[in-house]
Amino acid sequence: MSIKDLAPELTTLMAAFEDQLREVVRSEVEFIRLIEEDLVTAGGKRIRPRLVFLSSSALGGVPHAMELALAVELLHSASLLHDDLVDDAETRRGKEAAFRKYGNAVSVLSGDYLLSRLMALLAQTRCMELVAMFAEVARELSEAEVLQFQIAALGEHSLENYERIIDGKTASVMRVACEGAAVLGQAPPHLREALARFGRLYGQAFQMRDDYLDLMGSPEVLGKPAGGDVREGKVTLITLWLLERYPEEVGAILKRRGGQPEDIPRLRTLAVESGVAQQVEAAIAARVEAALGALRLLPASSAREELEALALRERVRVR
Repeated sequence: MSIKDLAPELTTLMAAFEDQLREVVRSEVEFIRLIEEDLVTAGGKRIRPRLVFLSSSALGGVPHAMELALAVELLHSASLLHDDLVDDAETRRGKEAAFRKYGNAVSVLSGDYLLSRLMALLAQTRCMELVAMFAEVARELSEAEVLQFQIAALGEHSLENYERIIDGKTASVMRVACEGAAVLGQAPPHLREALARFGRLYGQAFQMRDDYLDLMGSPEVLGKPAGGDVREGKVTLITLWLLERYPEEVGAILKRRGGQPEDIPRLRTLAVESGVAQQVEAAIAARVEAALGALRLLPASSAREELEALALRERVRVR
């Protein structure tokens, strides 16, 4: 079976996912309904449910894959609602952030509503191990967000802290999407470990690419100004390495959170001229290679090829 052979099956699954997602988040409360229409059912990359379906297919099909796919997307969406408020974000996916339209309380409580729907989905699987895994991921997510806020406030910048943040914020959810399928399918330990490792490494590469694009990407392609992380006080891999090269100049820019008009263009110029931009690209590529290595333990299949293609995309993704 080729990748083309799997495509119709995956397209059908994703269409069914979208239909069921609308049903799962349906509410008679208008503000909740409006927020879910803006954020949850308005689309997006849908990478996490795609990981679930491909991991399931790579294992020959597992029970409750749809419930797992819905649960990981709801966890991701709930975290976005809360993150935007913490980060004081202006927009989300090109639209005004929910808390700015409806207020802090409505945004937070709507995120809690999504978490309640997530718990109901996990209950349907009757798999306590999966419930425990989601509880652990929720802890990692929360700690990573608080750590990121702490680092921005206290200036505790380090590569170790950056790795902890991307592990908790992004890689943990990608990991549970892949490993969760193995748990539901009662896969052998070596296949479960392979999928867990792939999900974690792919998630790291994905977040590293996002962070790189935030500074170095095209504002026209991304649909937002460059340097949002700098303005929010976040130090990512590219700014961390620039800070090591130019502690005084870059340190001053980060301290004032890119507050002067020339700050972000200057960081972009320094990243290219110093070779730091290329170093980050190489670091992303290395993480992708490690993710591909984890997948080699899985039997050859079109689903495995699709997972490989997702990882390889992080080398060249521009939005």
